[in-house]
Amino acid sequence: MRKISRYVFMNVFNAIALTLLVLASLVFIFTLIDQLQGLRGNYTAFEAFINVLLRMPNGLNTLIPFSCLIGCLAGLGALATSSELVIIRAAGVSTKRIVWMALRPTIIFMVLQFLIGEYVTPYSEQMAVNRKAIAQGSSVKQSQQKLWNHETNEFMHFNAVLPSGVIYGLSRYQLDDEHKLVSASFTKQAIYQGDHWQEEGVAITHVTQDATSVENIKSRRWDTQLTPDLLNVLVLDPDNLSIRNLYYYTHYLHDQHIENNDYSLAFWKKALDPLATASLVLIAISFVFGPLRSVTMGQRVFTGVMVGVAFLTAQRLFGPSSLVFGFSPLLAVLFPIIVCVGIGLLLLQKAR
Repeated sequence: MRKISRYVFMNVFNAIALTLLVLASLVFIFTLIDQLQGLRGNYTAFEAFINVLLRMPNGLNTLIPFSCLIGCLAGLGALATSSELVIIRAAGVSTKRIVWMALRPTIIFMVLQFLIGEYVTPYSEQMAVNRKAIAQGSSVKQSQQKLWNHETNEFMHFNAVLPSGVIYGLSRYQLDDEHKLVSASFTKQAIYQGDHWQEEGVAITHVTQDATSVENIKSRRWDTQLTPDLLNVLVLDPDNLSIRNLYYYTHYLHDQHIENNDYSLAFWKKALDPLATASLVLIAISFVFGPLRSVTMGQRVFTGVMVGVAFLTAQRLFGPSSLVFGFSPLLAVLFPIIVCVGIGLLLLQKAR
């Protein structure tokens, strides 16, 4: 039994790894071609190459579920084509046992996906954004156009946020309870001190009903719930953030009574990524035992691509729909997964 289990494991693992390598290579080439069309200033071909390398962890994070789907179809399909799967079942190995044998190698890729998404992608994406902005002679503000935040009656804008806990170009706008501007300030640099920010080079404009006045001060203390980790969230799209940062920032927005559905949607999508991958693998296994038992490898790969596209389309359809129609982001993420699991279990039941 151990030899059979190891044999199935290696077949599926090698097929997934090869599929991931092919897909990653294609993504790298096409992304590099796209980046080469935007060369300007110090953003040379070498910088474009480095930028694509830095963005590849995010690409791998996206490709792993579909590599597991296609690889499982190819690996188990090869066993089915050579009648080895029939022999394994004739030897007394149950369908459930074979399903577990095929799922085991995907667990390795699920763990890899989690580690990349949690500890690599947020930092590599931020580095890619900053390197490209600096090389093209633009600021992070110009490249992202979304470094805004607000707490109660104060709105803030940041020109650049560094992971080390330094802000360059901090604008703060203080409003009263009637939403009228009370004061506006611009700070050249703010440094995080552990429990507060120390602003340096501050120009404050006080607004009254009759006039305005400007006050220049060398430094001042800024007490806020914002930390460098939370600020770094603003630089990246929600899909590129770690589960940890998404969790903290979602609760921070909730505490500030700010709409947080887009970050909540990204949180649940990342948190349930292993379950989504498992559902795609389950449907792949059910196809091999069912309608794709006696077809060519090309047909299996084509079917895997079509299922992956359908799943991705469902995710992209139901995700934004939850933001528009106001239903739970958790439900939007779970629905395609439940459908895949239902189809997989139904086909496996018929194959017995």
